[in-house]
Amino acid sequence: MSAELSVLGGFTVTDSSLAVINVSSTTRRLLAYLALNAREVGRISLAGIMWPDATESRAAMSLRTALARMDAPARDLVHVASASIRLADKVTVDLRSSHALALRLLPVGGGVAAEDIAPAAVAALSEELLPDWYDDWVLAAAEDWRALRLNGLEAQSRHLVLGGRLPEAGVAARAAIAAEPLRESGQAALMKVHIAEGNQSEALRVFDRYSNLLFSSLGLAPTPMLSVLVRDISA
Repeated sequence: MSAELSVLGGFTVTDSSLAVINVSSTTRRLLAYLALNAREVGRISLAGIMWPDATESRAAMSLRTALARMDAPARDLVHVASASIRLADKVTVDLRSSHALALRLLPVGGGVAAEDIAPAAVAALSEELLPDWYDDWVLAAAEDWRALRLNGLEAQSRHLVLGGRLPEAGVAARAAIAAEPLRESGQAALMKVHIAEGNQSEALRVFDRYSNLLFSSLGLAPTPMLSVLVRDISA
């Protein structure tokens, strides 16, 4: 039976019937780490990451104990070899599919598949990776994902504007801004949506709000590339 492991927006594991598979906190951390690593992970390395304050031998023992105590549904989610561990082939991970989606959107001037700018695709790039998890390995992966999904959301907004799907373009742009309010390219994406809609006052409002936020936060002004978007409006 297949299963889906979700790490975007929170941690959940569901089987093919969409029933939630309950796992212990230790198992949750093990599965999450394996989800963030597409390749096999060495047992010694995994034990050291899961139990960083323990000696190597005690960490290895803790890993063996954790694997032995897994309930049957959870045990079926992992493939355990003598020296390594990985997720079972039947387990899909939402991060991996969303990561591939973002990469498909990045080439400038390239074509885009309809499903890559559908509402579900925008939603797939709008979720944070394991929010409220503070392990170092989670924080590093979350920062990498944030950078990639911001580019993906802005690309989605750009493609949606070109396709005349302006309300959906606004959703993608706002998701990018929610993830990083100080990022100018996200603000520019939303301003372009408003300009395409003919809502010049909204574009100006976005520009003024961002200008105030940028100055109060960093003492900076928007770059000329953003200012030119509203130059003719404010003239």
